[in-house]
Amino acid sequence: MKKYLILLVLVSLLVGCGRPSTSPSTDVKGEIILTTTTSTENSGLLDAILGDFTEKTGIEVKVVAVGSGKALQMGMDGEADVLLVHAKASEEAFVADGHGLERFDVMYNDFIIIGPDSDPAKLKDIEADVLKGFEAIINSSSKFISRGDDSGTHKQELSLWKKLNVEAQGDFYISAGRGMGDVIMMADELEAYTLTDRATYLSMVDKVESVILLEGDSLLFNQYGVIAVNPNKNDKINSEGANLFVEWILSDSTQELIREFGVDTFGQSLFIPNAK
Repeated sequence: MKKYLILLVLVSLLVGCGRPSTSPSTDVKGEIILTTTTSTENSGLLDAILGDFTEKTGIEVKVVAVGSGKALQMGMDGEADVLLVHAKASEEAFVADGHGLERFDVMYNDFIIIGPDSDPAKLKDIEADVLKGFEAIINSSSKFISRGDDSGTHKQELSLWKKLNVEAQGDFYISAGRGMGDVIMMADELEAYTLTDRATYLSMVDKVESVILLEGDSLLFNQYGVIAVNPNKNDKINSEGANLFVEWILSDSTQELIREFGVDTFGQSLFIPNAK
């Protein structure tokens, strides 16, 4: 009987040694779904930096580039693991309502108004005052192209009209329901004005004749944030992968990658890292 017990213990130990590792790095390999604004994809930023995340973690990133409003909705519906968006008030509400774990600043750039070099609304004569610029567009009966897609840029645009107590509608106003790149092309073809983030415009500057006509207003500040989706949404949420992504994009090394992006091509960073 004693020999039998000893054999049983030895067999148990051998079986235990043969079990697969349950280290975190093994469990989280696979894929995460990142929903993000179109500007991070259109500008080329994600192509430039996501390879570093996959190399360090073994996790592939499936990018779904939509407007920030749609990205947040996908998070609410449990259809994403992590968000990288730029609509801070909506992001804070997303976390306060329990849809996300915590929000962190990642980087910023600014919005600008672009339009035809002929500039019928004379925005060039208005120094860093976006509200006066919007009024001038209306008064000149020029065309304005809106994203119209509940994106962060669209939300920003609507907040500016609200400050003017203007309900944007009528012949001058075209709601495209499209991403930033498409809207820039539309504005260029129609010789219209539009509000865009600087990064997407600079990434397309060789493809269009539209020029920067108004910039520098503090109201045009454009902050991006990252949020891991609450894993209680459903059992398909890759929470550990999402948390690794948040940790990675806030790290010093990734912040430096963000700072370097665009410098060689445009002579300036397209996004300014500001994680704390």
